[in-house]
Amino acid sequence: MPDVRSICAIGLRGQMGLHGVLPWEGDRRAPFVDDVARFFDITRGHVLVAGRKTIEAIPEFARGDRTLFITDRTMEPRDVLARFPDRIVYVGGGPVAWGAYAPYIRHWDINRLPYDGDADRWFDPAWLLAGGQALEF
Repeated sequence: MPDVRSICAIGLRGQMGLHGVLPWEGDRRAPFVDDVARFFDITRGHVLVAGRKTIEAIPEFARGDRTLFITDRTMEPRDVLARFPDRIVYVGGGPVAWGAYAPYIRHWDINRLPYDGDADRWFDPAWLLAGGQALEF
């Protein structure tokens, strides 16, 4: 049975995306650079399940030290997770993925960043309440 977790960053008001990217994409200030490094550190050695855009954005240096799996709206989360028994599986890659996998996520790692600008995607607190289902495969 996988240990399903999520890792994400949000802005001060729960902002998560703007025009298909992180709203703070390219910001070179320390909190933002540190968040990216933290993401790669935490997911190292584990499985990262995310949408195509997120997986394609993983730089070459980080591809060899984690298992990357592209998921999409047509895949049943339970079936995807069954591929990785006894592994730690991180769900990343935005509201669609978190909405689908929320019932299976046991641990949310949420980093709040000092961003307070525009967004068109937001963190949904209901995802936190959906989680923690026992996974029996």
